[in-house]
Amino acid sequence: MKLVVDIRRKRHPGKARDTIGRLAFTAESGEFVAIVGPSGAGKTTMLKIIAGLDKDYEGGLDGAGDDARLGFVFQEPRLLPWLNVADNLRLVSPDLSDAEVDAGLAKVGLVNTAAEFPLRLSGGMQRRVALLRAFLVRPELLLLDEPFISLDAPTAESLYQVLAELRRELLPTTLLVTHDLREALALADRVLFVSHSPAQLILDYPITLTQPRRRDDEVVSQMHHALIAKYPELLGGLGTARPNTEAA
Repeated sequence: MKLVVDIRRKRHPGKARDTIGRLAFTAESGEFVAIVGPSGAGKTTMLKIIAGLDKDYEGGLDGAGDDARLGFVFQEPRLLPWLNVADNLRLVSPDLSDAEVDAGLAKVGLVNTAAEFPLRLSGGMQRRVALLRAFLVRPELLLLDEPFISLDAPTAESLYQVLAELRRELLPTTLLVTHDLREALALADRVLFVSHSPAQLILDYPITLTQPRRRDDEVVSQMHHALIAKYPELLGGLGTARPNTEAA
């Protein structure tokens, strides 16, 4: 599903300044786009607008909305603690059989956990359930709001592989918000860097390297160092809008 985003202005009630300025981009069908920028830049607000959870903004969207099958993975797994894993999954897919639940959990490395309650699972295991839940709707558009935040490197790497396996069948258009530039460079086809609030696009960075790649691969380290050397203020959200001419 092709997604066209054209947010011209977003201000939260009671705030003295806009959260998002002009933020416009296109994500092609099946493309994996990472959005990187400083804290408070409006990245999560942007995802909520795209998901239709926030309609109080100026601008428009094409490709999102009520008719699109949407998967959303939040910063926290958001599993209901009083429901077991199977019933948490059935919140989005009520007709799942026990066999389908077990098969889905096996895909994400969680065999024999259907009857477990979320508080008995590790943080990484809970995030696996959250990823699986997002894919049960067979999303055309997948929104990921820092889903790997606060995980140790080995756990994060294992979840990157889970995400890649789940995406392989459906190839949803995917937007990932992250503060981790190495994570963005490892996972995405393209990285959009946004400014501090009010958010604007300051660099559109396509990545032409083949997958799979890991965040600690030498080529990812080289891209990371080259970007920071060329644009030392980039991760601070400082700079002016640049045309889509960069490539790696």
